[in-house]
Amino acid sequence: MLVTSTNYDEIVKKILNHVKQNAALITIGEHTEIDIGHLIDELNKTEIKFMGGLFPKVIHGNSILDKGIVVNTLNNMESMFLIKNISSKEYSIPKVSFEDNVDYSILTYVDGLTSNISNYLSELYENYGMQTNYFGGGAGSLSLEQKPCVFCNEGIFMDAAVFGVLRMTSKIGVRHGWKKVEGPFIITKAQGNVIKEINWRNPFEVYKEVVEAHSGKTFNDENFFDIAKGYPFGIIKDGAECIVRDPLMVNENKELVCVGELEENTLVDILNGNEESLVAAAEEAALDSVNQATQPKKAIIIDCISRILFLENNFDKELNAITSTLKNQFSNISVGGALTIGEISSYGEGFLEFYNKTVVVGLFE
Repeated sequence: MLVTSTNYDEIVKKILNHVKQNAALITIGEHTEIDIGHLIDELNKTEIKFMGGLFPKVIHGNSILDKGIVVNTLNNMESMFLIKNISSKEYSIPKVSFEDNVDYSILTYVDGLTSNISNYLSELYENYGMQTNYFGGGAGSLSLEQKPCVFCNEGIFMDAAVFGVLRMTSKIGVRHGWKKVEGPFIITKAQGNVIKEINWRNPFEVYKEVVEAHSGKTFNDENFFDIAKGYPFGIIKDGAECIVRDPLMVNENKELVCVGELEENTLVDILNGNEESLVAAAEEAALDSVNQATQPKKAIIIDCISRILFLENNFDKELNAITSTLKNQFSNISVGGALTIGEISSYGEGFLEFYNKTVVVGLFE
């Protein structure tokens, strides 16, 4: 459900009518003209449990909006938790009891601009393992200024995550469509989400040589992201599509600041893509989820904001490829989601991952 009103009473009433006795997942476009703290206060006057995030843009059907509130019903919510101080690693993940032979899903929103997100996901996985599927995304502002962006009944926070444990079946597709240009390279020095050395050299110099030669463009003080948005890193995985890391900026030491961490001694390729490869990958992600599902009630799309920055006016082709694939199989399914700063999913038999520049399609039954 999409809510475009900025009247708090009307927003609360629509959310309550939509979710009824269930919990709510509330996904808000960052330019929505409301005070989220006030909305939380109004929602807390009711009995509703909720979690949510503030994102660069939200998805409703075939529309991309920077204003608006997308609401999904969280059926059979078993537990909901707020985890603070993600960057410090000084927190614990609560224990949850899982029944045998029951399908579970964990939905999580995390501050996409904080550090140590991969550690948070590792902690989740260490606690809950393969007893559940995982799905979610990084919240935050397209300005890349870190500010409070994840919320629940307890308030709105930065450097935090919220997650809900649902007794619910989910089927997930994950694809990105970026292809190798050159590599492998070794990350010889890194700290969190900052690459300090590649092949024992300054990382920007290595990156610059490859990207300028392939693109025919020249980096200057103003255009790093304009060029880099087409040349992410790919963390090499045996027998699987690589995990993409998005370089955001060059710091004062000519080191590369990325969305998400990279560990030392990681092997990476430098990647590139085009409209055709990205749109095809988005369709494949939707097909992967459709081919596993039987009677899904809703689809949630988590798609990276940097894909729309790369595809620009052609992003409609990507979204249409996803929604038409879903609707061809499940004509009445509701479709919502967000353009995110990092994507979260477990997929197949793989480990829980934090992705960049990737499409994650979840069908929930």
